[in-house]
Amino acid sequence: MTVPALIDSHCHLNFDPLSADLSSVLTRARANGVERMLCVSVTLETFPAIRAIAHAHPEVYASVGLHPNERDGHDPSTAELVDLARDARVVAIGETGLDYYRSEGDSAWQRERFRRHIRAAREIDKPLIIHMRDAAADTLAIMREEQADGVGGVMHCFTGSWDEAQRAMALNFYISFAGIVTFKNAEALRDVARRVPLERMLIETDSPYLAPVPHRGKPNEPAHVRHVAECIAELRAVSLDEVATHTTRNFFQLFRHAGQPAASSNAASS
Repeated sequence: MTVPALIDSHCHLNFDPLSADLSSVLTRARANGVERMLCVSVTLETFPAIRAIAHAHPEVYASVGLHPNERDGHDPSTAELVDLARDARVVAIGETGLDYYRSEGDSAWQRERFRRHIRAAREIDKPLIIHMRDAAADTLAIMREEQADGVGGVMHCFTGSWDEAQRAMALNFYISFAGIVTFKNAEALRDVARRVPLERMLIETDSPYLAPVPHRGKPNEPAHVRHVAECIAELRAVSLDEVATHTTRNFFQLFRHAGQPAASSNAASS
């Protein structure tokens, strides 16, 4: 049976345990039809390892950015982000955004950093990967104020409401679903997954975190994005091929600096 082509739009291949046996991780991804992966930056200190993975493996792309909860490392200027994003294997700025869940005290520093990332994305003309947790109002407000719609991007590992999804899509952003959508107790999110147009959807693992059913509680990896796609297909009563076709096409439309591969024997039918 032909395996439809899938893309894991957000993973952390430089994190343990994935980095310890990366060759096997990539082999299992290919065996499950996962032909491309985007390895996402969360600190500037770990960015060189991400860039090296992307240069060594043509199926892997990179991003550059600083997670909103990271405070101990180097906090880059807009100019620094732009300079690092000039690398041909870097297709996005992020992950960036706001996360008030784990923050204490004044979060003005998060908001200022987020604005710098958006300005870098606009200057380099590469899309944004946005992390949003317990901060929807401020996140969406800053996206509007900084004209993030000019470059677009993705709301990664989306867990918000249908209203928040609509507001993000109106700002030229895609909605990405991770393994949480497979959890039976996530019915509100599963309803959002039924309603987001396939033309505005991406899928991801956020591995090594948030493994989907049937691997919940274990380390996650890009091969498991297939379970996310299968769950969405079931929720929407469509074929896996249809989900794969749309989410793969969406990836290359959004991450326009990623060279779309030639059709392969594993490619999903259009």
